[in-house]
Amino acid sequence: METPNLPMLNEFILMGITDRPELQAPLFGLFLIIYLISVVGNLGMVILTKMDSGLQTPMYFFLRHLAFTDLGYSTMVGLKMLVNFFVDQNTISYYFCAIQLAVFLMFIISEHFILSAMSYDRYVAICSPLLYTVIVSQRVCQVLVAIPYLHSTFVSLLVTVKIFNLSFCGHNIVHHFYCDSFPLLSLLCSNTHETEMIILILASFNLISSLLIVLVSYLFILVAILRMNSAEGSHKAFSTCGSHLTVVIVFYGALIFMYVQPKSTHSFDTDRVASIFYTLLIPMLNPLIYSLRNKDVKYALQRMWRKQCNLCS
Repeated sequence: METPNLPMLNEFILMGITDRPELQAPLFGLFLIIYLISVVGNLGMVILTKMDSGLQTPMYFFLRHLAFTDLGYSTMVGLKMLVNFFVDQNTISYYFCAIQLAVFLMFIISEHFILSAMSYDRYVAICSPLLYTVIVSQRVCQVLVAIPYLHSTFVSLLVTVKIFNLSFCGHNIVHHFYCDSFPLLSLLCSNTHETEMIILILASFNLISSLLIVLVSYLFILVAILRMNSAEGSHKAFSTCGSHLTVVIVFYGALIFMYVQPKSTHSFDTDRVASIFYTLLIPMLNPLIYSLRNKDVKYALQRMWRKQCNLCS
């Protein structure tokens, strides 16, 4: 039988990025720049891929949803973190902490499988180019993003409800810069074994299943590239896949380090560094890696710029 949740918590105190006053201003400036680049890049990618007729392909459909998930979890974490640089005590209300955890988990889990869908898209484009439009149809694309959103919503709500239905016993100092599952678990005085197992199983499933899709897709892509007779075709295929693989390695590496390990091995400093990578840096880098170096996106930006200039003149 669970112990009553007494006293009732109204808020949590977030430890933040650093407790050194001399670093507050420079870190705020740094993370503000990172967040603004992330917002401009991801929001711009969402608008551009939606409005430009030349970007109405499956690859840019997935990029739009990747940008949407990046924007979602970086905003949910980043805005509160930036505000906390200006306050004496980094507090977050009990209910907003639960909302932050649920929304963050929903977007971060969705990104797992959107990255997998993108690897499948590249596999079909390289290995079956003549059947590409048939296999990766508009309906298939919609299903490949709808399933991750539904799955991530279910998982995020399940984990959030399991954690916030347990007793915190008045302990409210979260050793992190946002409300995440493991720091919150350390504050509970109830038996957390069941909740820990649920989180570990779900995190492992999300990581392993989505990463397996990526690895299998790229195994077939590698075989197809090695069979290509054209050096130009091989180079183009490698350049297309290289950006995606770079983000996959950084993204999955940080998540594996964070979640697929015993709770006893977690430390605030190491988890904080890993969290900065996938909550702030990756959302900033994704538009640059995937899109701004892409000729189609550059031409789309030029077309939109010319259109805006024509309207203003």
